[in-house]
Amino acid sequence: MTQPMIKRRHFHAALLAGFCLAALPAIAQAQAWPTRPVRFVVPFPPGGSSDIVARQLAQNLGKTFGQPFGVDNRAGAGGNIGTDAVAKSAPDGYTMGLSTSGPLANNKSLYKDMPFDSDKDLAPIALVGEIPLVIASTPAVKAANLKEYVALMRSQSARFAIGHPGNGTIGHLALEYFKGAAGVSPQSVPYKGDTPALTDLLGGQIQGVAAPITAFISGIQGGKLTGLAVTSKRRFPALPNLQTAIEQGIDLEATVWFAVVGPAGMPAPVVARVNQEINKYTNSAEGKAKLAEFGMVEANGGPELLGTLMRSEAAKWKKLVETAKISIE
Repeated sequence: MTQPMIKRRHFHAALLAGFCLAALPAIAQAQAWPTRPVRFVVPFPPGGSSDIVARQLAQNLGKTFGQPFGVDNRAGAGGNIGTDAVAKSAPDGYTMGLSTSGPLANNKSLYKDMPFDSDKDLAPIALVGEIPLVIASTPAVKAANLKEYVALMRSQSARFAIGHPGNGTIGHLALEYFKGAAGVSPQSVPYKGDTPALTDLLGGQIQGVAAPITAFISGIQGGKLTGLAVTSKRRFPALPNLQTAIEQGIDLEATVWFAVVGPAGMPAPVVARVNQEINKYTNSAEGKAKLAEFGMVEANGGPELLGTLMRSEAAKWKKLVETAKISIE
């Protein structure tokens, strides 16, 4: 063997050894983590589905890792304030949070001044679950499914008004997407949340609603409402006979998804450990049952899957927001 080859081999071995030695402190730190309480930020008020699911996750993670995961509610600006608190925290594994598709993807096209960049400032950790949207009407509207609804709307377009939970919400975005995909133009009526929209739907003031399915499940099951389509890829487990929009020829997929994120630069071994435990919980019978209470279907996968989802959803809704000229001041 020649002298230069021996030297190169020694050099490569020394370089590899150097990399390994440099990685040892991070690995050791991750193995020791957590040695103190972890802050678990929720960017919505106490008592809502996000808060309750976050507290279940925090309790489970605290039990697993032997340190409290304290829930810190930082509500406001459609989830931006709390998610920004995560983005601007130290990337040491002691701050993370449960956020949603709004601040993680949609809001960057809706708000003129976003305090953080979800691609650059956040570390994706784990998907938790998703709540599909539903397009629903009442028996007074003579349509049993989305196909019939679209046909009826085309013949009586001036009489149709469809409500949604508010400007810039996923219900609003889904309705605008539906209008373009189906080639219809009903009046879009914004409400301050699901409940006022449901009240007016039952009262006949509007002829339909596009909103997260949670508030409408019991009405559809009891026959007071007509479920026309669910907007997820697959049918909703609690309403297995309700077809998806895609099954009915309308290319519409829209869900509210929930995910755990940390600040960018968070140690990869810590991300991997938390991801593993969250997936284990959401795959368990207890986890699935708890999510189902809020109309949520569990979702699993690695951090890379979440990162891809954040980017693809942001691009999808950005195009719609620009076309429909939707903005939140």
